[in-house]
Amino acid sequence: MRQTINTEKAPAAIGPYSQAIKCGDYVFTSGQIPIDPETGELVTGGIKEQAQQVIKNLEAVLEAAGSSLQKVIKTTVFIKDMNEFSVLNEVYSEFFSSSLPARSTIEVARLPKDVLVEIEAIAMA
Repeated sequence: MRQTINTEKAPAAIGPYSQAIKCGDYVFTSGQIPIDPETGELVTGGIKEQAQQVIKNLEAVLEAAGSSLQKVIKTTVFIKDMNEFSVLNEVYSEFFSSSLPARSTIEVARLPKDVLVEIEAIAMA
């Protein structure tokens, strides 16, 4: 069974996709970027502030699907500058401190709206 997940507690999709899909025992999120869902504006600041908002958005989508950050199995992180990797890890460890998910981190040339970081996840429902 496939269910589309949408919540106003995370930014609306900026293209033809869903915030997440719940399929059986799993939730597959779309990549989240640092948009404040209350204002619709990009979060200002550096990688730290942007990564915090991205993970908060991810958390909201997962909760709307009946999941949580603690049930995340795998994340894929897209980062604009790998030199910011240690700062990203600091923020990431604030949200993922136990039962750490598997993770891939990929440096990319460009992300939507020229943000510094985007994260997608697969979690247990």
